[in-house]
Amino acid sequence: MTKRALLLIGDGMSDRPCKELGGKTPLQAAHTPNLDRLATEGINGLCDVVRPGIRCGSDTGHLSLLGYDPFQVYTGRGPFEALGIGMDVQGGDVAFRCNFSTIDENRVVTDRRAGRITEGTAELAEVMNGKVIDGVTCYVKESVAHRCALVLNGMGLSSKVSDVDPHEEGKPLSECYALDGSPEGIRTARVVNQFVEVSIELLKKHRINLDREALGLPAANCIVPRGAGQAPNLRPINELHNVNSACVVETGLIRGIGRFVGMTPYDAVGTTGGLDSDLDSMGRLLIDVLVQHNFVLCNVKGPDLCGHDNNPAEKARQVEKLDAMVGMILERSGPGLYVALMSDHSTPCELGDHSGDPVALTIWGEGVRVDAVTRHDEISCGPGSLGRLIGNNVVPILTQFIEVQEKYGA
Repeated sequence: MTKRALLLIGDGMSDRPCKELGGKTPLQAAHTPNLDRLATEGINGLCDVVRPGIRCGSDTGHLSLLGYDPFQVYTGRGPFEALGIGMDVQGGDVAFRCNFSTIDENRVVTDRRAGRITEGTAELAEVMNGKVIDGVTCYVKESVAHRCALVLNGMGLSSKVSDVDPHEEGKPLSECYALDGSPEGIRTARVVNQFVEVSIELLKKHRINLDREALGLPAANCIVPRGAGQAPNLRPINELHNVNSACVVETGLIRGIGRFVGMTPYDAVGTTGGLDSDLDSMGRLLIDVLVQHNFVLCNVKGPDLCGHDNNPAEKARQVEKLDAMVGMILERSGPGLYVALMSDHSTPCELGDHSGDPVALTIWGEGVRVDAVTRHDEISCGPGSLGRLIGNNVVPILTQFIEVQEKYGA
């Protein structure tokens, strides 16, 4: 019997009590017979994905879960986003994750996601792709929905620069500046600011945006960079954990992290990184990938979007979609499968952003010590036998069940 491990991440799935759900979290309110089966037949606990109280992002959260110390290796989100969507990130390049956003005549951001635009972004990105500013080539590529990435290629650049994104609607674009005051940082910030100006000038009169305005839709009239970083050097995960790994993901960010650490990436047909993703297709692909690889990471994005949008009812529905996918996997995968089910961070609906709350954790499979927990949610998992763990404990606990670890000591 071939043993294999699945690290299944409901992105931002953990939450706080929601008034709209009668004081329950979406996990508590959702009908989740398959997630609860994992909890009932498995071992449970809570996990501080990076450290207690740390409001981590999906990038730092996944790095920690995969066994890397984000405080040592993380320089910014941009390189993961860029590599994840197939861009070439060279040593010394500075990469940013970006949004196509809507700004008004006073440069106030009225919609950070341009109405969650889904069509035409490739054409808008191409308008800015390859522009040369002060000797620096600016490469732009569309990602999922309103997202894109920017890579700056040139001499004397630094990732120590601030975000243009104000991270809140109703505020003006921020000016990029050097965080350390270095000549490289000052030069990079100047290039970024000029890039944003050119994007405003060219996108505001683009056919796609004129058509959107005519239809009463928010125009994607500005590219707004944030999360500057340079590619880290990471020990390959297959060497770190002695596995043959893969990742099945919906977003460029998580695909990029997988590629950085040496995972083989797979994309399911119909998965969009949005609320309409085809999780049946993702589940079928997972079953196939688990035949070829003994360690697989899967990230499901839907719950996180609902947390950011303060939509508890839809978040519960997205959890139920994930539950149905888990049911398919359990039914069709056969013996030898071990599952770690959790979130990469909490995204409370009423907060509309990530929080430092611990997340529910369940580990399931043959021979796992079963505790008294019968539901997978943030409250029920608390008394479980795993106790309260740090994120980088999860993969060693999971992979010891598939017998890939070397014995430590005599």
